Amino acid sequence: MSDHTHVRPWRHIERRKSRQIRVGSVLVGGDAPISVQSMTNTPTTDAAATIDQIRQLEEAGADIVRVSCPDVESTQAFRTIAREAKVPLVADIHFHYKRGIEAAEAGAACLRINPGNIGSADRVRDVIQAAKDNGCSMRIGVNAGSLEKELLEKYGEPCPDAMVESALNHARILQDHDFHEFKISVKASDPFLTVAAYQQLAEAIDCPLHLGVTEAGPLRTGTIKSAIGMGNMLWSGIGDTIRVSLAADPVEEIKVGFDILKSLGLRHRGVNIIACPSCARQGFNVIETVTLLEEKLAHISTPMSLSVIGCVVNGPGEALYTDIGFTGGGKGAGMIYLNGKIAHKQANDGMIDHIVDLVEQKAAELDAARAAELEAAE
Repeated sequence: MSDHTHVRPWRHIERRKSRQIRVGSVLVGGDAPISVQSMTNTPTTDAAATIDQIRQLEEAGADIVRVSCPDVESTQAFRTIAREAKVPLVADIHFHYKRGIEAAEAGAACLRINPGNIGSADRVRDVIQAAKDNGCSMRIGVNAGSLEKELLEKYGEPCPDAMVESALNHARILQDHDFHEFKISVKASDPFLTVAAYQQLAEAIDCPLHLGVTEAGPLRTGTIKSAIGMGNMLWSGIGDTIRVSLAADPVEEIKVGFDILKSLGLRHRGVNIIACPSCARQGFNVIETVTLLEEKLAHISTPMSLSVIGCVVNGPGEALYTDIGFTGGGKGAGMIYLNGKIAHKQANDGMIDHIVDLVEQKAAELDAARAAELEAAE
């Protein structure tokens, strides 16, 4: 958010009140920031490749990363992976209770599991005890595509009632064993079904909710579907941690996740670029410029705003509310704005590098000011 603007009442989202749990070093729920997650797609048994992908996700800003542990070889590799990761790892466990115990002992911060799929009451108890002994939380992950047979027979098809009943049944198993460090997801590939299930679940239980539209699709269409589904829920205050499920590089999931939160004013990371779609009035190639700026500013994690507008119709107005702005004019030059005020004229030639320099300088100033505030508070 720009440092010279203020939060307007009509932009305020009141988040649902949920109890707070801990996923390693990350707090989830309560008043904690909404965390952004992704999942590795490398073979977990290839520890080096998985660690490398986790590094990429960490650099993109991931708060939590999930790693699949389908077999004993994977949980063996997980110990090495967890030791190298800087962010908490969630071990994805589906059916075999021993994998849950092994992952908890190997350093998992959270187990993604459905208690009802583990088997006997003794096995459930053993996994819960392993989680307690090793400081693990759990995520109950309900998916419309894998609902219990009895619920499908009862309701006839995947529906919000069936998904919520499944989630609450699983939650009850954990609660009966005095385990309360859990979050729940009720995902479907249909955004309408997803939203309806989460809305119903949000009223039925106070645990943190992990949001996602599962199997959303490829980068463009999956992003749109996720933004519609999760944006709807986040706008109404539902959601404590999110994962955008894309058939794309997992790093893109982190980028899209932060963009969704940024667009709703729920969390800010990196440069928020405001740009016009361009038209015949443009004084420079807006699309090419914005594409290059997005690439060159990807390393900036400091929250700030940048407007890049092709002409003077809306440019000056947009620049009033951004940290840095460039408005195209005529004769191969435009105006640079800093903190909403005209700073100087800038030729189109060299404009991109100049804007990058300004952004980097601004980031350094904001980081230094934030560090001074933290030092003074201590």
